[in-house]
Formats: sequence, C-alpha cells, structure tokens
Amino acid sequence: MNKKKIISVVGARPNFMKIAPILLELSKHAEKFDSRLVHTGQHYDQAMSEVFFRDLGMKEPDHNLSVGSGSHAVQTAEIMKRFEEVCLQEDPDLVLVGGDVNSTVACSLTAVKMLIPVAHVEAGLRSFDRTMPEEINRIVTDSISDLLFTTEISGNCNLSKEGVAEEKIHLVGNTMIDSLVRFSGQIANGGPPRVRTLAGKRYFLATIHRPSNVDDAEQLAKVLLILESASDLLPVLFVAHPRTRERLRKLGRGDRFVEIKGEMGEIRPGCVYLLPPLSYVDFLYAMSRTTAVLTDSGGIQEETTFLRIPCLTLRENTERPITVEVGSNEIVGLDQARILSALSGITEGRWKKTSLPPLWDGKAAERIVSVINAWC
Repeated sequence: MNKKKIISVVGARPNFMKIAPILLELSKHAEKFDSRLVHTGQHYDQAMSEVFFRDLGMKEPDHNLSVGSGSHAVQTAEIMKRFEEVCLQEDPDLVLVGGDVNSTVACSLTAVKMLIPVAHVEAGLRSFDRTMPEEINRIVTDSISDLLFTTEISGNCNLSKEGVAEEKIHLVGNTMIDSLVRFSGQIANGGPPRVRTLAGKRYFLATIHRPSNVDDAEQLAKVLLILESASDLLPVLFVAHPRTRERLRKLGRGDRFVEIKGEMGEIRPGCVYLLPPLSYVDFLYAMSRTTAVLTDSGGIQEETTFLRIPCLTLRENTERPITVEVGSNEIVGLDQARILSALSGITEGRWKKTSLPPLWDGKAAERIVSVINAWC
C-alpha cells in the first residue's frame, strides 16, 4: 500500500492547538500516511510561535516559509508564492489547513490551483460579518475544500445552505478541545512557575486583539475603560497581543495599568496587569483558574465553554453560536454597563447553567484521521 502524503499547515497562534492533535494522530498511522508540516511564519516571534511548538510537543516543521508580517494582500501573496514551491517539491496527496487566518486561505488557494485536494479543519463557522477578514477567509476556504471538518452543528447547516455537498461535510468535534484535554492533567498539578502564584486568587483574565477593537483609538479607549472599571471588582490580567501593545503605546494608558514582564507577584483590585503573550500551558493555567474571561478571541470562547468558565465576548457577533447556546459564553459588545453587571453577578456566583457541545470530548483528531483514511 502506497503511503498518502499529507501536508499540514500552521501559521498563526490558533493553528497550533488545532493541528497538533491531528499530527499526533497521523503519527500513530505512519504505515498509511507520510505526514509533513509547513509553518508559514505568519506569527514569527518566539512568544507567538516557537514556544507553542515546545508546549504542544510538535515536531520541527519540515518547511518554514518565514513570511513575517505585512498587509493582508502582501502576506497572502507571499505565502502563496512560497507554498507553491513546497507543493512542487513535495507533491502531496492532501493539504490540511485549520481555522481562518491568512495562511489558511493562501495555502488552500495554492493547493486547489495545483489540483491538490484540501481538507479544512474548523469549517463552516460564520459570523455573517464580512468586515471581519477571518470571515472572508472562512468562506473562500470552505468553497474550495474537498473535506470539511466541522466543530458544531451550525457549521454543517451553514455549509449546506451554501451548497456544499453533504458527503464532503463531517461533524467531528473540536481539535482545540483535544489539545486542552491532553494538557488538563499538567495544569491541574501546580501549574507552570510563571503563573503558579495565581493559585487561590480571584481575578479576571482579558485578551483583546481584533482590529475592530484595537486599531480604532476610540474603540480601544472604550476597551481600556471597561478593563479599568472591571478591576474595581477584581484584578484584571490583560494578556496583550503584540499589535495591541503597540496600539497601547500610541494611545497611552491610565495609572491603573501595571506592566508585568517576569513571574506574577501579588495582584490587587484596582489594577490592570499588562502581560505579554503567554505560552499555551501558562495561558491555559491562568484561564482555568480565573473568575471570568473578557475576550474577542474565537478559540477562547470554545475553551472557556469546555472549562465552564464564564466568558464575556467583546464583539457584536460570534461565529461559534454553540458557545452561547449551551456553553458559558455571552456576547456583550462594548456595553460597559452590561459588562459590569454581568461581572458583578459572576463574582457573586450567578451565571447560567452550561453543558458541553456534542463531540467535544478530546477525540476529534481520531475522527478526522479516520475520515481521511476512508477518503484516501
């Protein structure tokens, strides 16, 4: 039996948690699959990339495209040029992409134009907001993929409405949850040194990075005021993406913001503690022990749902409706009064009852590889 060569693509921080479980599962079937990994370098510094390879136990990439930063057009074009060379060299039977970043759509387009089949992990999610670059990436990638792996039933419904053939769509669960389940034991046993001092403390955890919230000075000012007001209830740990930190430097920040560069020390109400990007395990530990999360991240809506941590999403929509319907997530926009009311209720132990979405059991990668094997 000839092995099938599969190229898996990672590029930005969220991709690593989605693809790592699939790589691990493919490695268990080395007699069937020749698995190769391409890192586009969309996120290229250590805090956003290298540390995730280490934390998730991922092998070194077989190819690193090292594209770096740039506008959407520049970055997408550069990935396509460099990925085409990889495809010519490797001649894969399948290209597997995850999520909705520029690397996802760029590598999908390149593969399809070379008549190479594409599998999309986390297919079918829709915010129905085309001002989001990620929404365009999702729609385009799904429209040209041969295998579409969905995390929730809304994904199946969206794809069917868009005319995708039913035999291409597979509800498999969520590989981000696979990663979380895999490391749950590690974060339960004391935690990493950098954040271990958080044990037993009450705090809010915040991550804000979407252009709609950080690129506009007026919107970012609203976000900062929300975080400052939230800190009156409990200390706020604000884990800031590099682009967010750059915007904060330009805008300036209030006296309540305290920058943390090393290990966490004592934290107190009335302060917003500004942290650099954390490793996967560090962030997971901090998230698993927080009282509530304030975020505009898609993946964190899913992780908090699994952990049953109250999550307030500072956006006007979500492409992950299951996290609101059965999970611990609520969409609150930048409505300060609504957010503070919700946080007050959370600190007093009042929050909705939640449950786990179907198939969020840590076995999504097994289902994906099983489908790929049958498809091959």
